Amino acid sequence: MLKKPWQDYPQIASSEITPESVWVNRRNLMKAAAAGAGLAATGETLAQPKEPKALSFLPAAVDTALKATEELTPYEAATTYNNFYEFGTNKSDPARYADSMTTDPWDIKVGGLVNKPGKLNLEDIMSGFDLEERIYRFRCVEAWSMVVPWIGFPLSKLLERFDPKAEGKYVEFKTLYRRSEMRGTRSFTSIIDWPYREGLRMDEAMNPLTLMTVGLYGKTLPNQSGAPLRLIVPWKYGFKNIKSIVEINVTDRQPMTSWQELAPQEYGFYANVNPEVSHPRWSQAYERRLPSSLFNPNRIKTQMFNGYGEQVASMYKGMDLARYY
Repeated sequence: MLKKPWQDYPQIASSEITPESVWVNRRNLMKAAAAGAGLAATGETLAQPKEPKALSFLPAAVDTALKATEELTPYEAATTYNNFYEFGTNKSDPARYADSMTTDPWDIKVGGLVNKPGKLNLEDIMSGFDLEERIYRFRCVEAWSMVVPWIGFPLSKLLERFDPKAEGKYVEFKTLYRRSEMRGTRSFTSIIDWPYREGLRMDEAMNPLTLMTVGLYGKTLPNQSGAPLRLIVPWKYGFKNIKSIVEINVTDRQPMTSWQELAPQEYGFYANVNPEVSHPRWSQAYERRLPSSLFNPNRIKTQMFNGYGEQVASMYKGMDLARYY
């Protein structure tokens, strides 16, 4: 008897991905579409996957927080089970449709409260920073998790080039918004006011664990994983790890993020992994380490700050983490 691929087993329902009120509204819209309006994406063809390129990098330092010791999540699972709403709301949509996104040429604009505003192109990024491997635990607020070998460089190294001003207290990030290449942004059931936005406090951005990421498993990022450049903040829930970044701004006020704007009662600005503060629909006490299924859930206990408390807890000393979730 042939064993089915892991993703063929029952996975998390689409109805669990978004806030319930939004999901119910979307179901109503879908009924209306089926009654006669039709779906915008009907008839689309899939773009051919691009072949990732091998990268040169320093391996993760052993016996440090930079190299998790748990078993790595298989590449296939890590790159075919994603949230990237620009390409659809099902977990398989990014792997199916994200290759329609052009990633070369690519520019990142850096501005706001910096003394040297400007741009970096993809060549500047790939040749201008020393790449290193970081094997991090990755934890989604939907209570699934992975262990992934990322390739990148500290965000602090990028920010230092643009010389943030003293009054800069936060960092805002924006994802590419290109409707012609992102089918999820064209759907009338889309729930996000594009472009997707995220933010960090300045001390979080400058923490040595915070990584600007250009690859995984030794190669460049596939589009569905956030090519060509994304953020990885291993002690925060996955939605903070913004993909396909085109703009970074230093600000003096806490920036509004996409999920805060959509459902502030469910998604806080900090979004630190915290097993003691449950999401309204997902207990955070346990997580499903991928690959998993309903019949083999692979459940493990969630660690405070995803196991990175020694490196980051001091930044939140004295804060009420139930209030500032």
